Amino acid sequence: MQELPLVALPVQEKIAVLFKRVYTSIWARAFIFKTSLMEKFTLEILFHIIGIGSASGLIYKDNSLFIIGDNSGFLYEYAIPSQTLQQHAIIQNASPNVIKSEKPDFEAITHFGDTLYVFGSGSTQKRNKMVEINTFEKEIRTKDLTDLYSVMQSFAEIKPEDFNIEGAIYTGSEWYLFNRGNGESSKNVLFTIHGKNFVDEFNILSNNYKLPKIKGVRSSFTDAVLLDDKIYFLATAEDTKSTYDDGEILGSFLGCIDTKTMKIDFTKKISDTHKFEGLTVYQNTNNTIEFLLCEDKDTEILETTIYKLIVNKKH
Repeated sequence: MQELPLVALPVQEKIAVLFKRVYTSIWARAFIFKTSLMEKFTLEILFHIIGIGSASGLIYKDNSLFIIGDNSGFLYEYAIPSQTLQQHAIIQNASPNVIKSEKPDFEAITHFGDTLYVFGSGSTQKRNKMVEINTFEKEIRTKDLTDLYSVMQSFAEIKPEDFNIEGAIYTGSEWYLFNRGNGESSKNVLFTIHGKNFVDEFNILSNNYKLPKIKGVRSSFTDAVLLDDKIYFLATAEDTKSTYDDGEILGSFLGCIDTKTMKIDFTKKISDTHKFEGLTVYQNTNNTIEFLLCEDKDTEILETTIYKLIVNKKH
């Protein structure tokens, strides 16, 4: 467990970073970005966190955010009341910016009880790990999901180069894993996995989805969260035919799947410019749901913006 130090910078830049920590790492009531879509959605910047880059998933739990980055070997823990950031190494020789060819590519995070589950994307052989972290003792266990990922690819007829897990949900009895269809075949697949483990006792179901397009580019799953009997998901349109290479960002959607029918209830565009990759429930009331979102900017800059998305339940 480490407190993140202020990076060694020239004096003027260090003053700027300190100023930003004080005035933008707190609750941002003077919002830099705010928009309302059809009076059903409100998206706003909530705060900034210095020390995390390429955020790809987040969990809100006990007034803290647990955040992963697809370039990083750390799990980050941000205490909202005190605005303090800790990092926990979840791979050997962890670095905040692992070189692309070697990175574990942690793209999905979920939790059940006091345990977090972090998934590698499976887009290369070095990205097939799942890491379990106890949120209190920070005990870490790692599993190799190579065999499971191979079965999933075969079952859903996804080529290895088109396989890219970017969302995960665990209910305590079943798993939902989301393949992002940003490869050549554009296969957005929701896997439902039942069983005692991921090794030799599991059953798999899969559902394929055609998600909306932006400027002719099909959007693809980037994260999801379960609330009651609904799966709320993010999907981003990125102009690329590769699960490895990045492309131009064309916008992001929020959508909803009914777990009883496994059909999409709705999709709504929430941004024309952001690549949202993390989604967690913040508040749930009778009339609205508040989500927290994070964005992957595909850079090595260690700064992350947390957004709040407010959704009216009466669509």
